[in-house]
Amino acid sequence: MSNPNRLYELLLDHCSSDAVVDNLMIGLVWTLCQDKHNRSTGLAMSPGVATRTLPWSGTLAGKPITDLAAWILAWEPYQATVAMAAINCCINSRPLPPSAVVGHNPEHANLAVFEHFLPQLHQQKVVVIGHYPGIERYQNQMQLTVLEKQPSIGDLPDAASEFLLPNADWVFLTASSIPNKTFPRLAELASNAKTVLMGPTVPWLPQLHEFGIDYLAGVEITDAKAFYHTAAQGGGIRIFNNGVRYRIAELMPATNMTWLKQQIADCVAEKNRLTDEMENWYGAGNSSRFPAYLLLDQVNNRLSQLDSSYKPLWDSYPAQR
Repeated sequence: MSNPNRLYELLLDHCSSDAVVDNLMIGLVWTLCQDKHNRSTGLAMSPGVATRTLPWSGTLAGKPITDLAAWILAWEPYQATVAMAAINCCINSRPLPPSAVVGHNPEHANLAVFEHFLPQLHQQKVVVIGHYPGIERYQNQMQLTVLEKQPSIGDLPDAASEFLLPNADWVFLTASSIPNKTFPRLAELASNAKTVLMGPTVPWLPQLHEFGIDYLAGVEITDAKAFYHTAAQGGGIRIFNNGVRYRIAELMPATNMTWLKQQIADCVAEKNRLTDEMENWYGAGNSSRFPAYLLLDQVNNRLSQLDSSYKPLWDSYPAQR
């Protein structure tokens, strides 16, 4: 990938918000961020490394969400995870894309995405980045390889991605690869495969198609209270039976154009609101800088990003306009 920073710049542009953190919880498996303004929730998988001390513990509630989002560029795993949850909190305050709810077997709810695609995976070379509990049940139905940073029995180490991904038919890529910074290279290696970005960490952004992602398999929170208590009490895959369900969005031109048009309209409305507030601010005789100037600048950047993503689709697919 020519510019591995591009995704992270995109994520920060989409976290243009004046919301502040209401609650930040780092659970055993899941980290969540909730804001006071929209009451939305963002998720990220907690780092798989233990720590006894985080120097900023107890100081994050009440901070602007954009302050936490800026940590997405950090290499310290807990900071990057908190940032991913904050960014998803911003993104989830906006409407979800056109997507389908994925039905599931309650005994294997965390595997709903694989069940959904199973008819297309028969005897295909399938590489799964990240070990999903129970994934081995599909071993005889496809040519399955699981790559994991901390391999368990039957897994291969993540270094095998350089050898296996270029020849894969399907790649299921955990969205935890975004905060841990392995996403740019993995997406590049998987460019010849049908690629599904999946998990509760998925940011719902149509522009991910520009990075070679064909499907987003993210989550929708259906019962915020049940989910919170399950995650806070160390729940891992149990969240899929307690307040969270998978949705799948195919990133094809028609879907992306509809989704981007809605995001552009929402962004323009936000820009107009802030512009009116700025005019009122200076119209009232204030000479100091408009308090929401930085937010307005962020909204303008997001609008520019959305326009840059929409224009190639407009030019290439006139029938979808």
